[in-house]
Amino acid sequence: MINDAVNSQQGHPAHGQTDESQSMETQPPLPDHAAVQEQASRLGTRRLASRELNSPSHMKRLKTTSDGEDAKPRTIPFPDKPAVVEEEAGEIEYHVINNDGTRESFIILTGLKCLFQKQLPKMPKDYIARLVYDRAHLSIAIIKHPLEVVGGICFRSFPSRTFAEIVFCAVASDQQVKGYGAHLMCHLKDYVRATSPVMHFLTYADNYATGYFQKQGFSKEVTLDPKLWMGCIKDYEGGTLMQCSMLPRARYLEAGRMLLKQKETILSIIRPLSRSHVVHPPPTQWAGGNITPIDPMSIPAIRATGWCPAMDELARAPKHGPHFTELRRLLYQVQNHKQAWPFLHPVNKDEVPDYYTVITEPMDLSTMEERLMQDGYAEPKELITDMQLIFRNCKLYNDSTTVYSKCAVKLEKYMWSLVKEVPEWLNLLEDASIVEGVYGWPAEYLYANKFLS
Repeated sequence: MINDAVNSQQGHPAHGQTDESQSMETQPPLPDHAAVQEQASRLGTRRLASRELNSPSHMKRLKTTSDGEDAKPRTIPFPDKPAVVEEEAGEIEYHVINNDGTRESFIILTGLKCLFQKQLPKMPKDYIARLVYDRAHLSIAIIKHPLEVVGGICFRSFPSRTFAEIVFCAVASDQQVKGYGAHLMCHLKDYVRATSPVMHFLTYADNYATGYFQKQGFSKEVTLDPKLWMGCIKDYEGGTLMQCSMLPRARYLEAGRMLLKQKETILSIIRPLSRSHVVHPPPTQWAGGNITPIDPMSIPAIRATGWCPAMDELARAPKHGPHFTELRRLLYQVQNHKQAWPFLHPVNKDEVPDYYTVITEPMDLSTMEERLMQDGYAEPKELITDMQLIFRNCKLYNDSTTVYSKCAVKLEKYMWSLVKEVPEWLNLLEDASIVEGVYGWPAEYLYANKFLS
């Protein structure tokens, strides 16, 4: 599509026609009518190069050069990804496979099974085999001749619930630099949307796969109604539930090239207004080859940009505090824990009307994340104190036998195990005010019973 558009811009005839009285002498003789009709039938609706375009003279295209020569339009290359090039060349193919009993399908499914078992070593092998061969599941595979599986996605659709679950997704280790994963996901989106009413994907991603899924349009914020998917998909311990909602009119296999065209369009608008492409000569002080320090403000082009030394100091200043990275790691690990689901977001006042009457200082993990990104935690102790507030509120409002209290107890232990992994934070384990606030018992009792070590 892009090549056709570029070619049409380069080869489009000029919208103009010279005066007939002036052009009769210089015009070449026109071919006879039969020849014109025969050639037009071969060329479609395009006019012959020897024919004049019947447009009024005021519609002539203006020339952009003063030397009388037509300016050649700039050709914008839109290179395809290696995966697209290989597919067009026939080196790889994409097959949607189901356990339909045929020999070819069984060979490809077996290749997918072996690939998933190799790339997902923590997943039980018999569990992978059971789902891959299950006739309720479909798989889309990247095939190299002869029937060599180098990547694939196993999924299950729930058409009546308008979503599909991605169960397994993997690409062979030696094939992960060619864009196979992204192209595979685009094939899956276009296939599912064209063959079913499914408009959403759900998947559980581990810590190593969340980055890939985010690049493919997945988000950790699940907006799909839980009534649609709860009980239909399997929960994985330590995984992060992610969602992708497809656009109804998008063609995902063409999205990459479309974005390149949009980028070039924006750059073409910005380019006349910017001087970033201008190359300036070196300072005159360096003309003799003697490179000496000079004042940047003595260079006219730098002064014209409005730059000042204070800007340089501001750009080099750290964006966050010294503990930001470790605190973010701790918070993300707690958020991704299997027992963290009751504390991810604020309690809904409509679902629990009296919660904010009982709990006067509410706290949740999403609020903590916002505070962390705004540098609201100067020290690790402050973040731990807010987590302490979450657990204390849970114990205060819920009975100890409820699932919420049990989740809080398990999440507390996990949080302290993470704290103990950072040597600089060991003093937090000795802080009686924090420990007693979290567990509700004196610190001496916890240490005596080896609850903390």
